[in-house]
Amino acid sequence: MVDIAKLIRTIPNYPKEGIMFRDITTLLKDPAGFKATIDQLVLKYKDAPIDYVAGIEARGFILGAALAYALGLGFIPVRKKGKLPGKTITQSYDLEYGSDTIEIHHDAIHAGASILLIDDLIATGGTAIGAITLIEKVGGKIYETAFIVDLPELGGAKKIEGLGHKVFSLCDFSGH
Repeated sequence: MVDIAKLIRTIPNYPKEGIMFRDITTLLKDPAGFKATIDQLVLKYKDAPIDYVAGIEARGFILGAALAYALGLGFIPVRKKGKLPGKTITQSYDLEYGSDTIEIHHDAIHAGASILLIDDLIATGGTAIGAITLIEKVGGKIYETAFIVDLPELGGAKKIEGLGHKVFSLCDFSGH
């Protein structure tokens, strides 16, 4: 059994002093670690009533596309503003260090579609909550949110749960 948490590199003082950045690129480059990550997610969601996997730019694309493929589902990219061609729906959200805007194509999700939202890490929850709001704006229903890493001290998972959504993570790290 691969210990996923041991394959995640911690970079102190990034992007600013006092932050312990949890970098999953070391997990992704490890063939056994990446496979174990996707395999664990497939095992969890293989029988779930999900229509699509939506991944948040950028690391959520890597995880979400691999998971959608393994589950035989379509993948929906949640992108930063200005990156998608065609008509889009946007959602602004607050971050720990400012604000940002994400978007999806207006026709990416049919009304009532069950969506698994995935990203690499849940910290304060701003990006994930923005993506949840965006998906719900176009009529999608969040089945669950999934992350590789949870930073529980920052409270993002609790915020998402407070909105009535389930949160799943493969590992967590104390501190931020």
